[in-house]
Amino acid sequence: MPSFRRILVAINALDAKSHPSVLKAAQIARACGAQIELYHGLDTPVYADLYAGGDLGMPDLQRSIQQRALHQLENIADRLRRHSLKVNVCAQWDYPAFEAIVRRAMRIKADLIVSSVHAGRHRLPSLMRLTDWELVRLSPIPVLIVKNAHPYRRPAILSAVDPAHAFSKPLQLDRRILRTGRMLSESLRGTLHAVHAYARVPGGALPEMGITPSLIEDITRQAERDARVRLDRALRATRIARSRRYLVARDPVNGIVEAARRSRSAIVVMGAISRSGFRRLLIGNTAERILDELSCDVLVVKSSKFRTRVPRSVRGPHWLTSMPIPMAGYY
Repeated sequence: MPSFRRILVAINALDAKSHPSVLKAAQIARACGAQIELYHGLDTPVYADLYAGGDLGMPDLQRSIQQRALHQLENIADRLRRHSLKVNVCAQWDYPAFEAIVRRAMRIKADLIVSSVHAGRHRLPSLMRLTDWELVRLSPIPVLIVKNAHPYRRPAILSAVDPAHAFSKPLQLDRRILRTGRMLSESLRGTLHAVHAYARVPGGALPEMGITPSLIEDITRQAERDARVRLDRALRATRIARSRRYLVARDPVNGIVEAARRSRSAIVVMGAISRSGFRRLLIGNTAERILDELSCDVLVVKSSKFRTRVPRSVRGPHWLTSMPIPMAGYY
């Protein structure tokens, strides 16, 4: 079974006391025999006019900041190398952060990106450009969003499938979710679980007239039978025991969260379909909402047909000119 071979770990705060994303990437790398690259994107704007005439020219300033970041990355990498892991480091001038991470991952042909979730609860996902959400939306490479510091110890891995193929979700995406979940659970010596959240009363199932309690009961029973048939068909080629299959009559967000709680999952593996505009606002942000609700880590995969819109060229430093300060006076 294919395994992760090259993992890019995106580190934002180099001076943090701990880096759970690094430690968990190291666990996966050791289990899979993978190589790690620790990456820090230098995306902070540099105000050119504030440094004009200083002791350091702009190229020297750029190199100084980059070398300091590389030194910090090497200190983190050395701790991993003591455990016989192969670790490279890269600090690169590029922006915005989420595009820089995707660019670097594609450049080194990484097959997994690991990043820590941004602190705090997100709002207005269609308007905000937080790094974790944009990684989920733009990366063609699987993205593991680390949400807590608990190390993996024979973890439960929950694969969230949608055999009803809501919102034109491709069939092969479910297969990829299950393959990834199985590979992770076997590599980390954990257990594989699966969840399918379905609508108790499917849209259009109720007639315009003549609705009775018995009719609703019949419809919900039939919806459950149909959902179970779909789930069993989707899991036919897997070895997931019946006790680790969760059929939940709820919306996808709450259904997956409930199954993750019941299974005590350490990682939820799910798919994402990138949307844009109003359509994304309505139905394309399920993965983003789950990032808020779940307390465990989330691994998001895309269809093999997904093509990112992230440009391949590195942007370099983000030079800006500070705004002039208006002079005070009397009229």
